[in-house]
Amino acid sequence: MRMKRIGSGAVVACACSSVALAQQFIEESTTRFPQPDPNDWTNQATVGDIDNDNDLDILFANGGNFSTPGSPQRVRIMVNNGSGIFTEESATRIGSHTGLYRGVELGDIENDGDLDVILASDFNQRPRLFLNNGAGFFTDVTVARLPANNASSPRAMFGDIDSDGDLDLYVCNGGTTNRFGCGQNYIFVNDGAGTFTDQTAFRHPAATLCEPQDVIFGDVDGDFDLDARTASTGTNQSRLLINNGSGFFTFVNTPSDANCYSYDFGDIEGDGDLDLFGANAHPSSANADLLLLNNGTGGYSDVSAQLSPNPNVDDNDSKFFDYDMDGDLDLFVARLGGTSERIYSNNGTGTFTQVSGLITPIGDSSLDIKVADFNNDGRPDIVTAQGESGSFRNRIYMNNGPQDNRPPRIIRTEQASLVAVAAGAGPAPLRVRAAIDDQFTSDRGPILRGVKLAVSVNGTPPVLSDMRWSGHEVYRGIIDPPAVACGQLIEYWVIATDWAGNVGTGPTLSFSMPGSPPQADLDGNGIVDSTDLNIVLTDFGCIASCTGDIDDDGDTDSTDLNILLATFGESCGAG
Repeated sequence: MRMKRIGSGAVVACACSSVALAQQFIEESTTRFPQPDPNDWTNQATVGDIDNDNDLDILFANGGNFSTPGSPQRVRIMVNNGSGIFTEESATRIGSHTGLYRGVELGDIENDGDLDVILASDFNQRPRLFLNNGAGFFTDVTVARLPANNASSPRAMFGDIDSDGDLDLYVCNGGTTNRFGCGQNYIFVNDGAGTFTDQTAFRHPAATLCEPQDVIFGDVDGDFDLDARTASTGTNQSRLLINNGSGFFTFVNTPSDANCYSYDFGDIEGDGDLDLFGANAHPSSANADLLLLNNGTGGYSDVSAQLSPNPNVDDNDSKFFDYDMDGDLDLFVARLGGTSERIYSNNGTGTFTQVSGLITPIGDSSLDIKVADFNNDGRPDIVTAQGESGSFRNRIYMNNGPQDNRPPRIIRTEQASLVAVAAGAGPAPLRVRAAIDDQFTSDRGPILRGVKLAVSVNGTPPVLSDMRWSGHEVYRGIIDPPAVACGQLIEYWVIATDWAGNVGTGPTLSFSMPGSPPQADLDGNGIVDSTDLNIVLTDFGCIASCTGDIDDDGDTDSTDLNILLATFGESCGAG
C-alpha cells in the first residue's frame, strides 16, 4: 500500500474508495471576484499574464444558449492585482462588443512578447482575433489577419504546427448551424507576422466530423512536433491527428469514445509521455469518463478501470495537477450539477482514487476549469466557469495546502547537429526544442515563468536566450553558432522556471563544429576576418617564410591579398 501526504501534512492510506479530509480548496468568489456577479453564461476560461505584471489574469468566453443562439454577451477580462483579487476591465481592455463565444485562448502571434487572444464563436460566426499592445489592451484585427471562414466553433487553439517559430491556429467547426452539426475543422497558418491563411485543404485530412467540442495540441509520439486531439459528443467522432513534422496531419486509430466534452493531457505514471483523460467520453457507460494510457509512441489503451469511482454523471472538463505535491499528477473533474466537483489522488502509477472533502461542496454547473496560482503563494488554485443551468456564477477556490517546491521537468531535449556547410556560408542557426512538464497544467500545457536555452562554446560561460512556447509542453529555441574554429565543442541545455520560482535544468547535449578551416584563416580562429587581413597587410612584400602566404608560393603578395578579400567572412568550409 502506497502512503500519500495530503494537504496539512497528515499521512493517510489511499487503498480505500474515498478518503475524507479537511478542505484544502476554499471557495472565495465573493471576496476575490467583482460584485455583483454578472451571471454570464460562461463556456470556457483561460489564464495568462496579459499585462506583463507577473500575475495571472483570467478571460471568460461568454454566450448561450445550448443549441440555439441566446443573447450575445461580452468576453470578461478579470485583471489580477497580484494577490488574487480581480477587477473586471473588459470594456477598457477589449471593447464593448458582444458575441456567442464558446472558447477563448491566448498566444503570442507575432513573437513580440505579449499574449494575444482568439475567440471561438458558435452558430456559424467568424472567429475573432485580438492583438495585445503589451500592456493588456486589445485591438480587433480579425478582418485584417484571419481568413473569412465562418464556423460553429466551440474551440480554437494556438500551436506551431509547422515548426517554423510562429503560432498557427486549429479551429473546430460544427458546420453552418451550431456546434452539434457536422463540418470540416480548419487549420490557419501564420506568416510569422501574425497574419493567417487557410491551409486546411492540404494540411488536414478531408473529413466531415460531427459535434466537435474541443481541441488540444501535444507531442504524443515524442518527436517534438505538435499532434492534436479533438473531442466530440458524437460517437467515435473524436480524432487523434499525428503531425509529420512539417504541419501535415493524418488520423490514427484510438480507443472508441462517445459524448466527450473535453480531452486533457497529463503524464499520469511519470514515464514522460502524454496520457489522456476524456470527460464523459467512455463509450460503454453513459456519461462515465475515459482514461487512456500512452505507450510512448502515441498508441493509446483504455485504462478507465484505474479511475475509482467512475460515476455516470455529466462531467464537462478536467485538469491534472499535483494538489499534495508528492510528485505525481492528481486529477480534478468538473461536473455539471451535483453536490461538488471531484478530486482524485494518484498513487504514482496512474491509479486514481477520489478524495472527498478537499473542496468546498457546491452544486453548480461547471463547464470549464482552470488550475493556476492566482495569489502568488506557490499553491495552485482553481477557477470554474459556469453556464447552462443554475445561477451561472463563476467561482474561485483558494488552496491552503502544501506549496509547490518541485522544479519543472525537462522531459526531453532535441539533439542539434551541424553538417559540413558550404564554403562561405558560415554556421547556420539551429532549432532546439524541448518538452517540459510541471506540477499543474492547462490547455496550453504547464504555466511557466520562463524557459531559457543555455549555450557554451568550448567551456566558456553560457549565453542564455529565451525559448518560445510552441504549443502545450513544447518550447523552441535557437542556437546561433558564433564564429568558432572548426572542431570546437558547442554544449547546450534547457533551464525552465515554474510559476512558484522552482528551477529545472535539463541534460547537457553537445555537438562539434564541422568542416575544415578556410584557406585564408591565418590565425586559426575558424573565420576569415580583420585579424587575417592585418596579418597579410603587415607581412605584405615578404619573400621568404611568410606568415601571410596564403597560396603557398613562398611570398606575401597581391595574390594572397586578393584571395583573402574574395573569401572574407568565410568560416568552416565543407571539408
